Amino acid sequence: MRVKVDEDLPLAVADVVQSVGHEVATVPEQGWTGWTDDRIWAAVRAEGRILLTADKGLADLRRIKSTKARAGVVLFRLERESWKGFRSLARKLVASVDLEDLVGAVAVVTEKGIRLRRC
Repeated sequence: MRVKVDEDLPLAVADVVQSVGHEVATVPEQGWTGWTDDRIWAAVRAEGRILLTADKGLADLRRIKSTKARAGVVLFRLERESWKGFRSLARKLVASVDLEDLVGAVAVVTEKGIRLRRC
């Protein structure tokens, strides 16, 4: 699956997802740092990627419903944000979910589990 890691997540998240065979690109490496949520979502949608983010604004289900593209969003939520915590959530995600199943959906990954909302 093609995956984009947002600028608000550590590179360790990209490393975890890439280690299990997914094609990963990051917002910073593509020069998208500072872009608006709408601009990022349009670019992710055009690339047909799953976006991994900690930004609740990007995980708005209405945003996903408005598209037929092969894209989706994974929202990482931690009570206390840390790069180790985000890396742990990334490991939980790739161990528990086939990322292809996230196309057209929003998944919320927390320490307690993974919730999935389909459009």
